Amino acid sequence: MQHWELILFFLAIAFIYASVGFGGGSSYLAILAVYQLPVFEMKLIGLVCNIIVVTGGCILFIRNKQLDLKKILPLVILSIPMAYLGAMIKISADTFFVILGCSLIIASVLLFLNTKAVDQINTRNNIVKNSAMGGAIGFLSGMVGIGGGIFLSPLLHLSKWDVPKKIAATASVFILVNSISGLAAHLSKPAPAHIDYSRILLLCGAVLVGGQLGSRVGIVKLNGVTIRRVTGMLVFAAGVEVLVKHLHFF
Repeated sequence: MQHWELILFFLAIAFIYASVGFGGGSSYLAILAVYQLPVFEMKLIGLVCNIIVVTGGCILFIRNKQLDLKKILPLVILSIPMAYLGAMIKISADTFFVILGCSLIIASVLLFLNTKAVDQINTRNNIVKNSAMGGAIGFLSGMVGIGGGIFLSPLLHLSKWDVPKKIAATASVFILVNSISGLAAHLSKPAPAHIDYSRILLLCGAVLVGGQLGSRVGIVKLNGVTIRRVTGMLVFAAGVEVLVKHLHFF
């Protein structure tokens, strides 16, 4: 395998996904599946790269005062333990890719139902509903090995939870805490004997650069409609790609 190919892919994915508040975990997994890496190493790379990308994004969102921690807390309070529990469940590689692919396609459809900028925010903050939603998404995300922002973001847009940039910031925090939780569960399992740590370090460097650039572009230059449209296209493409590779009758 040529490391430079993966480096370029990961740099581009991190740049694009960071610009809309995501970590890119779903596409990292899709790319790694093409190269037939062991599932343990795939999840390890995807989760670590997620953490690197969204950590940089969260710092920039904080500096730009885009985070509302009071609104975010109910979404993450149950998602963290549920992501850990989901990550502890043993499922086959094909199963988790099929679940992931179907979920991404549904999410992309939800994003394109309304691409108009939010003109009125829903001020009602139902703590029980938000906690349940966060917990359910956290569990599913932990099971398939991603951060979950790609599921959360469309639901927040549809419910007019906040303006698009604040939703992107919220998705970044959600991805960060759930990726850390999922990674902790993943590392508690027995690791295979052969893991290419040099490859992991190179890919981490690539997403660090791509994520920093993408976060800055997203915060400064992208408007709400652009964020929704770009997000929808990315989610749909990732979902189709995953299903084509893992549904054997395609």
